[in-house]
Amino acid sequence: MSPARRVLAATAVVVLGLSATGANAQQATARIEGVADEDLLEAIARAVGESKAAATTRFEARRRARAAAEDASAAMQTQGYYGFQVEPDVVDPDEDDSGQPPRAVIRITPGARFRFARPAIEWDGDEPIPGVGIAAEQAMALRRAAPGRAADVLAAEGRIVATLQARGYADARPGTREVIVDHADNSVQPTFRIVAGELVRMDGLTLGEVGRTDPDWIRGLAPWAPGDIYDPDDVAELERRLLDTGVYDSVGVSLQPREEADAEGRRPVLVTLADRARRTLEVSAGYSTSEGAGLDVRRTRYNRLGRADTTAYSLRLAELEQRLEASIKLPHWRRPQQTLTLLASLYNEQTDAYDSTGVGVSGDITRRFGKTSYLTGGLLLDVARSAEKVRINSTTFRGEERDVVTAAALAAFALDRSDDPLDPTRGWRLDARVEPTATFGDSQALYLKVQSQASYYLSLDEEANTVLAARAKVGSIWGAVLDEVASPRRFYAGGGGSVRGYGWQAIGPRLPGNTPQGGLSVVEAGFEVRRKITERWGAVAFVDAGAVGGDTLPGGDDIGVGVGFGVRYDLGFGPVRADIAFPLDKREGDSGFQIYISIGQAF
Repeated sequence: MSPARRVLAATAVVVLGLSATGANAQQATARIEGVADEDLLEAIARAVGESKAAATTRFEARRRARAAAEDASAAMQTQGYYGFQVEPDVVDPDEDDSGQPPRAVIRITPGARFRFARPAIEWDGDEPIPGVGIAAEQAMALRRAAPGRAADVLAAEGRIVATLQARGYADARPGTREVIVDHADNSVQPTFRIVAGELVRMDGLTLGEVGRTDPDWIRGLAPWAPGDIYDPDDVAELERRLLDTGVYDSVGVSLQPREEADAEGRRPVLVTLADRARRTLEVSAGYSTSEGAGLDVRRTRYNRLGRADTTAYSLRLAELEQRLEASIKLPHWRRPQQTLTLLASLYNEQTDAYDSTGVGVSGDITRRFGKTSYLTGGLLLDVARSAEKVRINSTTFRGEERDVVTAAALAAFALDRSDDPLDPTRGWRLDARVEPTATFGDSQALYLKVQSQASYYLSLDEEANTVLAARAKVGSIWGAVLDEVASPRRFYAGGGGSVRGYGWQAIGPRLPGNTPQGGLSVVEAGFEVRRKITERWGAVAFVDAGAVGGDTLPGGDDIGVGVGFGVRYDLGFGPVRADIAFPLDKREGDSGFQIYISIGQAF
């Protein structure tokens, strides 16, 4: 078997092992007898639960049986069974059971399933306006003859109150609920007594402690006008707008009680803010065998201008890149949900493919739609001196230096429907960017650079102990040939954030001496199995693939595939990852493996 096949087979074993890890044989706390309905049996089994070890004495088995009977009784009611009988018992082992311990058993007679009949709402006090009352009845959503589950009764009451509050009745609350369980006709008859209160109209903001923030700037963020009917989504949106700035330790936004209403009955909303530390200093480091070591230092100042702004100075010192940046971010610039970011940088890049030294400035405006949807537009100006590199017989030669001025526009969008930015277990992400670009100086060209990336996360169990993650990326440059595109603006693949197992920029066309050339197109894909082993530790097995082409689409000969595995340690806010990966399509100059250490999942 070839080395590549051995590595692939070993990784497959790891993937299968991760899927099976933690599947230690557990047994039900008590055996369930007498239930034929599969859905009911499953609900009872979930309620009764499992035990890691069998009971060792009759006393322990009896205790487990009684506890299981109580859990089963509650589960029966949640499923609409109210005429049941549950008998806890202990079964002694037979003589030929080789000394097996006694076992807890619950014997159940479910009886008939009760059904909803005549659900109704009674208003305690003034009724809401007719349209709102009808909406509340519709929100109840209890169909006659549907199974009379206790959980459905509680959920219906919650929907009624939420519907009232969403339509301006901020003080709506449940009264004394009456549920008649009639054993004569096996029916459940719920009557919801609801206190609607009065229709509430909103006033402006009342500001409590707001620290360094300008009060007028805060008032401009309210998504309602004085006199508007109360909407809890508006209150939540104001809280989200303040939290999104990232400059506060805590944010409080709440409707004031009826006693605080003005002469017209309008109620203000109280806002309190607690500033985070005025300044922070962050230091981080990373390492990979392909990119070497890197140190990042970031100095940040918050709320300097009194409008939740963030000013940052960052320094990166790495083997492949040295960069000094200064940036300022102004959230809710000129209108809510709109952020202006200005950035200036000095950089020096020394990769296997090229050297580049320059200065860049950029500005962009990002608009948020909904909770995690963003549109961005911006401009970039970059002045750089770069030179391609060729390696021959262990000697690196620099090509002719080119002075290039790059001007580009940016249009981008990002959708994030995952559940965590650093360690997602469910959901998906999608982003795309389009950059019309013009270059002047020693290289003159006009082209369009387009790229998009998507990732998907699937949890195989409710606790997210096993997660499948997949990623895909495509990119292309249209309107120019390869020589017209400056080396730093080309596409590359390979490395920790791309195709693991290969060196930085190692996939795709190469110049003599195996120097990466870069390309006009890129395609990447990745798949991971992530398994949580303990509360802190986890393991990962993965396959990455990618291709870079000299045309607008990569060719089949440009593909590189890497496989590997790694460990994760949860720091509480995100995992530290350490991966080792192996190239399956190793070419001259490629290492037999690569190691990556960083914070956060690979994607």
